[in-house]
Amino acid sequence: MKKLILFMLLVLMLLSIAGCGTQDKNTAEGNGPAPENADDKNFVLKVGYSGSLCEAPLHMAIEKGFFAEEGLTVDAVKLAPGTAFESISSGKTDAGFNLLANLVQPLSNGLPVKLTAGLHTGCDKVLVPNNGKIKTIEDLKGKKIGVPSLNSSPIIFAKRVLAAHGIGVTEKNMEVEFVVFSNSELPLALEKGAVDAIAANDPVASIAADQYGLNMLADSAMDAPYKDQYCCTAYVSNKLIAEHPEAAAKYTRAMMKASRWIQANPDETAKLQVEKKYVAGDAEKNAAILKTFKYTPSVQKAYDSFSIVAKELQDIGMLDKNTDINTLQKNSFQFFDDVKDE
Repeated sequence: MKKLILFMLLVLMLLSIAGCGTQDKNTAEGNGPAPENADDKNFVLKVGYSGSLCEAPLHMAIEKGFFAEEGLTVDAVKLAPGTAFESISSGKTDAGFNLLANLVQPLSNGLPVKLTAGLHTGCDKVLVPNNGKIKTIEDLKGKKIGVPSLNSSPIIFAKRVLAAHGIGVTEKNMEVEFVVFSNSELPLALEKGAVDAIAANDPVASIAADQYGLNMLADSAMDAPYKDQYCCTAYVSNKLIAEHPEAAAKYTRAMMKASRWIQANPDETAKLQVEKKYVAGDAEKNAAILKTFKYTPSVQKAYDSFSIVAKELQDIGMLDKNTDINTLQKNSFQFFDDVKDE
């Protein structure tokens, strides 16, 4: 009898061990329920920002509670100019907001992010004095154009516009001269004649136009085809997608909700941005600028805009001619099943 009991106990032990081994194997292979990631409950998303007017979706996602509505805790990290890509590559930030045209070339070079939604149109302008001799884009041939940097969105927009009007902007055929000045110096350089035109983004461009009597020679918020192409997009790091995919989706949904809210409430948006010190300036004037943008977020339309912009950048020598644009486009976006255009 004792031998029988011992035998039965041994069989039960062996069955228990086998069952545990099968459960571990299923979990490891993804066939069973995935273990809960306790870190997700305490995860804080670090979002980089520069404090520009058009970053309103981030500001409003915080102030109007769209991040909180998604159950997402966010730490807004103020970045020095030109450090957004370094910060996300090094892990200092997990997500961000940037101009689509600025992102194409870095993405082709391996920037470890995915674009998740287009947020608005507009931003970039080319300006000249109202009383000057330059009346058309064609008049800029052979002239000097002031820009904030040689890899900024304004110079990319200016090159696209110039190329579309038959003016050479490639390394082998450069028919204009680009001169770098800080944003605050650009209108002064134009006034003093150091340059013949300037390319800038808002609010610098619109403020300069008012203060110095400048004419908008090209405006990405108003001129076809640029007015229908996305200017700024939301993006997340590849690491965030791999480790916290739901947080990446929540960030995207919140930013899209905020963008729609801005379209309906530009005056309140501008007021909150100034009151909460996200941006400087006059709230009424800032609101007038915001109203020139279209805050109508879309994932698919941003995806479509990407290939158009990338092809033009390739044509003007700002993207390697051997880059496969279709492959780059597919590799540069992350589509979430629960993030939809409305």
